[in-house]
Amino acid sequence: MNNVSKKNKAKYKAEEPVVLDIPEEEIWTYQVEGLAPPHINKTYKNYTLKKVLLALIIIVAVSISCYFSIRTVQKETFEYSDKGGGTYELTKFSNTGYITEMSVDTALSVSYDEENGDPNTNFTLVSDDSKKITSIKEYAFNCDERLQVVYIGADVTEIDGRSFYSCWALECIYVDENNPNYCDIDGVLYNKDKTELICYPINHDEYLCEKYGFTQYDENGNWAELTPEDEDFEQYKKDVLTYVVPSTVTKINELAMNYAYLADLYLPEGLKTIETLALFKSTRLENVYTYKTDKAYEDTHFTSRDALGEVYLSLPEGLEYIGSDAFSYNQAMSYVYIPSTVTYVGHHAFWDTVYKEDKALKGITEINIAADEDSFSDNVHKGDQWCPEYDYLLFKKKVPVNYSAQRASME
Repeated sequence: MNNVSKKNKAKYKAEEPVVLDIPEEEIWTYQVEGLAPPHINKTYKNYTLKKVLLALIIIVAVSISCYFSIRTVQKETFEYSDKGGGTYELTKFSNTGYITEMSVDTALSVSYDEENGDPNTNFTLVSDDSKKITSIKEYAFNCDERLQVVYIGADVTEIDGRSFYSCWALECIYVDENNPNYCDIDGVLYNKDKTELICYPINHDEYLCEKYGFTQYDENGNWAELTPEDEDFEQYKKDVLTYVVPSTVTKINELAMNYAYLADLYLPEGLKTIETLALFKSTRLENVYTYKTDKAYEDTHFTSRDALGEVYLSLPEGLEYIGSDAFSYNQAMSYVYIPSTVTYVGHHAFWDTVYKEDKALKGITEINIAADEDSFSDNVHKGDQWCPEYDYLLFKKKVPVNYSAQRASME
């Protein structure tokens, strides 16, 4: 049995002489003009030492490269494009890893205190008041994991709704009250007249937990959600996991509520458009209700159904457009009713909302449609695989579609 350990075996091999065993008559084929002749049938001198030196050189080169890469990232925390007339567009924000709040008002840069080794406190944000920010480009904050609060200045005239895509820690977006184009309702971004919901921050539920006194932590200090077994769960569900879209809203913008951590969502009758990816992977979402009221209603905090007027379990009557992937992956939902006013259902609108558990189908196991089959076929644009599908033998099978269906009654 070979009892040489892996460590000793590696060492033994490294110290063996290395020989290029090449026949004499073929030596000329290995000679390159201008280079030293190859070591033929000779050992390499100081082979181990040279190998160590090469490794050290590589380590040093990589370290230097990483250092300058980090410094470059630090210097380019904020990237802007000049729009002329002293106005700029925020095109890219690359977090230092420790910025939790920032303002989009004037151009910012980062100043570092070289003598402070604490990355939480060794920098300050420096504002250049001569450069006004008037727009935010799509994906400017893409996939940030640290930023919690963004303040939008009075001069910002254009915000691409995709700017805040996958900002996992973002809790609130606040807008200067003097901004003529945008506003916020308790940290949720809307256009000024509140006809468009632009961005419900992904981590808004943690802000609501703190606001309404439901913040709690586990033994490791991590934020922990209340469960149905907790005494205050029902109130927690109302205050934190339920959201009422204002009655003035006619459009939920692209990606506006993607990953939103909500259980119940109340939409106004009068909503016309649910854009592409609007509620993509809002996997906690169980119910979508519609409320009908004769007066303006802007209190997004749910108190009771009575305060909302008439409430029914369905997408809103009058809805016309359901964008691609609008409700994809929302397996907590179990009921969908599409009103007869809908004329467009995008591809994969309800993709992966049905699944199997113990051989039983769960999630959206059927689609209910107000229109009859001919009307729905002739008058509604339908994208590929708009209907939920599940694994059936070696294929995918669509869930049943109930045409001319009656809307389900409220519990």
